[in-house]
Amino acid sequence: MAKSLKTLSRWLTPGMGIKRWVLLLFLGIIFLALGGALYLRNLYEFSGYPVWIKVLALQALPRWLRAMIFGGIGVGIVGWALFQLNQTLWQAFIPGEPDAAALAEQLHRARYRRKGPKIVTIGGGTGMSTLLRGLKAHTDNITAIVTVADDGGSSGRLRESLGVLPPGDIRNCIAALADDDALTTQLFQYRFAKRADDESGAGVEGHSFGNLFITALAGVTGSFERAVAESGRVLAIRGQIVPGTLENVTLFAEVAGEKGSERVRGESAIPHTPYPIERVYLQPENPAAFPGAIRAILDADLIVLGPGSLFTSLLPNLLIPDIAHAIRASDAPKIYICNVATQLGETDGFSLDDHISALENHVGRGFFTHILVNGNLAHPLPASWSLNLVIPQNADKIAYGMIVADVIDTAKPWRHDPQKLAKALIEWHQTEVRRRDKRA
Repeated sequence: MAKSLKTLSRWLTPGMGIKRWVLLLFLGIIFLALGGALYLRNLYEFSGYPVWIKVLALQALPRWLRAMIFGGIGVGIVGWALFQLNQTLWQAFIPGEPDAAALAEQLHRARYRRKGPKIVTIGGGTGMSTLLRGLKAHTDNITAIVTVADDGGSSGRLRESLGVLPPGDIRNCIAALADDDALTTQLFQYRFAKRADDESGAGVEGHSFGNLFITALAGVTGSFERAVAESGRVLAIRGQIVPGTLENVTLFAEVAGEKGSERVRGESAIPHTPYPIERVYLQPENPAAFPGAIRAILDADLIVLGPGSLFTSLLPNLLIPDIAHAIRASDAPKIYICNVATQLGETDGFSLDDHISALENHVGRGFFTHILVNGNLAHPLPASWSLNLVIPQNADKIAYGMIVADVIDTAKPWRHDPQKLAKALIEWHQTEVRRRDKRA
């Protein structure tokens, strides 16, 4: 009984788009019934009532009672017909046993997501995919702007041998935003193992199926951006994924070497330098931004940077001048999600202030309006680790709005939890919207 009431409440939730059409259906039936009744009345006045009509019409009963009886029969017939129609359509388009409760819940969630805020996420790597896995439960209006500076692993090999943009980070984001089809997502993420007797590294060994799929699709469609869009359609992703630029950019870093400043070439080589990173930059220095990324930023309700590798995943997109200008021009709140823990080779020993200083040194002060940092410090990292938790000390002295929340994965406290992180962002945004509406 409780389950039935819950299902009914889902169907009747405002904004589901169900009640209006059901009411319109009943209104149409009423008009049909009135038309039929008027025709029968004229027919009866012309020929008189046959005896069997009087019996079927229950003329011995009061009119109000007859109206209730026939109305109830009509409602029952219509309801049964709609139920059977629902079962037939469910079996035709959705595999499995028909379940009205599941269908109502699915429609409710889809309606909720379609009305969700327009969120632009900027970054790459595992941090971006972690955030997207959580956000897709709250909104379909997601645009992920992904760095294309990757030059390591499968992506690097494809980039070097075929001259395509690196598909690895984009592949991870597509898998993160994919609808819950576990087998298709696993296929997209499948990596071909290297044979023990193969020392050449040739062939598909070490490549992921998704990287090869996107690369092949780029050849078929004639463009990398269309290949990304079509790949998203294949996996029915919630939102869209776009590259920061379509130019073949290379990431460089200046590090504080023993004999002065030294240059390190390549995104994959930068984390392995033994020296502190002073700054990173792109070659060519002023790549053109992908137009879809600019449109999404200017239309966004919320812009989010991170989480992810500060120098090799987050900053490369901000070093594209048009993207940086669009972010500054946007009126949307801009949140930097600081990593839960430091990263070996990039942010060794960094405090929260150090992360902020690194951003400001590259893009200037006031680039973001808020910073989200983990506030759950009850799960320290293993003592044997060289990493450190990023602690929000002196938060009241930081010239940004601070959002402190429990966003860690308690099983792996050096990483964000997708659901916690997305919930913290959505709840903060909803609170800000309510405050803005009150001020207006």
